[in-house]
Amino acid sequence: MTAVCDLDRLVPERGAGALVDGTPVAVFRLADGRVLAVQQRDPFSGANVLSRGLVGDRSGRATLTSPMHKQVWDLESGECLDPGGKDPLPLRTYTAQVIHGTVHLSP
Repeated sequence: MTAVCDLDRLVPERGAGALVDGTPVAVFRLADGRVLAVQQRDPFSGANVLSRGLVGDRSGRATLTSPMHKQVWDLESGECLDPGGKDPLPLRTYTAQVIHGTVHLSP
């Protein structure tokens, strides 16, 4: 596991970028207190921008909407919920744990 930041540095419902073993990751603290993380790279545009996406909800599932082409993914499973006319590409997800107030991630 890689320590990435203190939990109190994450603003609820906003993303933050981090590096896990040299790989860009997007980390999110949800309003309910859960911390979820996915790859930072948008598979449709190739840009490292997903931490700037919009956190939302679709049928009770925590979602992330890309700031580039507006595809929507399930933040827990990485499943693309809105393929936007292309093959649905899943996001790589990371296991997040908060240990003594510090967020740790692992692939």
